[in-house]
Amino acid sequence: MDDIETFKQRLREFAATRNWDQFHSPKNLSMALIAEAAELVEHFQWLTEKESRELSPERLAEVQTELADIMIYLIRLADKLDIDLLRAVDEKIEINKKKYPVEKVHGSSKKYTEYKE
Repeated sequence: MDDIETFKQRLREFAATRNWDQFHSPKNLSMALIAEAAELVEHFQWLTEKESRELSPERLAEVQTELADIMIYLIRLADKLDIDLLRAVDEKIEINKKKYPVEKVHGSSKKYTEYKE
């Protein structure tokens, strides 16, 4: 069993013992996911690039907690939709390799739609 499968099962059990599965629809989980992502962004809002790379231990711990919340909701959402996250990530990397070929994008932050064929 890979780590995501282990967490998926732990999260299923966590929700079931609290009778929360009734609330864990894809709609609700996706809304919770974006809310947690917004909480993560708050930790970086108004920081300089340098400051964002040099967080205090306290702020880093808070960011870690927000990332965990995001991962929890992401795993639950994928579970509800029967999506294999590791396979989905692998497939997306392959798509991105085609959308962003090294020879066109090296050192650039432009979106793939800004490149001419």
